[in-house]
Amino acid sequence: MKKLLLAEDDFDFAAILKQYLELHQFEVIWAENGEIALDYFKNQTFDICIFDVMMPKMDGFSLAEKIITINPEIPFIFLTARKLKEDKIIGLKLGADDYIIKPFEVDELVLRLQNILKRIEQKRTLNGNNIIEIGSYIFDNERLTLNNKNHVQQLTEMEASLIEYLYLNHNQLLKRDQILMSIWKKDDYFSGRSMDVFISRLRKYFNSDPKIKIESVRNIGLEFKIEKPSS
Repeated sequence: MKKLLLAEDDFDFAAILKQYLELHQFEVIWAENGEIALDYFKNQTFDICIFDVMMPKMDGFSLAEKIITINPEIPFIFLTARKLKEDKIIGLKLGADDYIIKPFEVDELVLRLQNILKRIEQKRTLNGNNIIEIGSYIFDNERLTLNNKNHVQQLTEMEASLIEYLYLNHNQLLKRDQILMSIWKKDDYFSGRSMDVFISRLRKYFNSDPKIKIESVRNIGLEFKIEKPSS
């Protein structure tokens, strides 16, 4: 059971969300404002956090900034009723794993939480073993190589970082701004053009394995598909 810190000032919404998450095997500690949430975080250990952006005493952005200084590895999601792009960019720049606009489907939130925790577990495994199999390829993120049969492709650090990110999120629809903020640390026209170039390169690197595809979804993002071997 994963332990989750929920910071949300809407009592009714928080009660329903807490109950639903507990049904999906999360231990939920609820705080009604950012100050209480910060106290909980200082005295307990959590696996993941959900912060409402607009809260009394301490907003979600300020809370995240303080929590990151305590544990920079903690994953967190922002919830907000505001649809301003500037807010979303602030949230992603702070290192948020996701930014969800209210109202939303709770099932979708649970799935996103599970995907984030799964990715973190995979990354821990990856960090303990620098060599991983991606289809018929061997990716070494320490030596920056992608090996397929008799060909070894030497990678740049940016290419390796992008491959690692896509692999850890494979078979999921990734939004462009998520990729840009995670790898390029900014979301602007020039970073977007740079990403398109890197994605084109990766398509060429992986083109000898038909079970691996990088598919673009118009106006949304892309999906790094790895077909599972038939049993």
